[in-house]
Amino acid sequence: MKIIDTIKDLRLLLDESRAAGKSVGLVPTMGALHAGHASLVERAVKENDVVVVSVFVNPTQFNDKNDLKNYPRTLDADCALLERIGATVAFAPSVEEMYPEEDTRQFSFAPLDTVMEGACRPGHFNGVAQIVSKLFYAVEPDRAYFGEKDFQQLAIIREMVRQLGMELEIVGCPIVREEDGLAMSSRNTLLSEDERERALTISSTLFASADFAKVNTLAATKAFVEDMINDTPGLELEYYQIVDGNTLQEIGEWSDSDYVVGCIALFCGNVRLIDNIKYKG
Repeated sequence: MKIIDTIKDLRLLLDESRAAGKSVGLVPTMGALHAGHASLVERAVKENDVVVVSVFVNPTQFNDKNDLKNYPRTLDADCALLERIGATVAFAPSVEEMYPEEDTRQFSFAPLDTVMEGACRPGHFNGVAQIVSKLFYAVEPDRAYFGEKDFQQLAIIREMVRQLGMELEIVGCPIVREEDGLAMSSRNTLLSEDERERALTISSTLFASADFAKVNTLAATKAFVEDMINDTPGLELEYYQIVDGNTLQEIGEWSDSDYVVGCIALFCGNVRLIDNIKYKG
């Protein structure tokens, strides 16, 4: 596996690969890789001849400077993992490489980006669109792989590709969970032992709500989840919304959509976590 830190060197390598008729897959990450990331890379390796994994903590998608500062950075361990699972290239650029000048582009994905994460983290998805589009332009992949844990992000990236007229396939991959059910996240490493235990309430509540929803109204299901989280010391609910999986807009009845997803964001101590569960579709 090669470790490359400039767009120029990356393009040289990929131009050679494409000239030889090879397909290219991209897995964008912010590093601190875990088994969830590994599952994306492993799928990309199966479906492409060349796999680029970007490892870059993107400053423009953080609206909390402390969150950016504290985000885990483990490049050596990340590269060791990527080499073991068959990635072709680890692309680990500097901030200056990706942003030689300020990116002033403003994207609009309304109504996808006006709810949930978009409402709670102003500017977040604009920053995501800035860096992901830069990576798409640099790599020109045939396919790019994203986890469904970031459900809203996946919908917005698909819309960005449509808006920009890019010709690539966006591949959504299922949430990967720890054995105890907690959705894998780089932020999990920031949890204390006690917080890690409390965080299990998130997935256990979502799983229980899926059974609850089979015989209860949507409003009752929403209240069930909110009450379970609010009754757990150390957890602070930011939002729980039950939405149409395509439009991301809240619905009022199960019959309002054939594709229904429950999306949650909360703080466990000072660590912000997200998760989701599919009820229909």
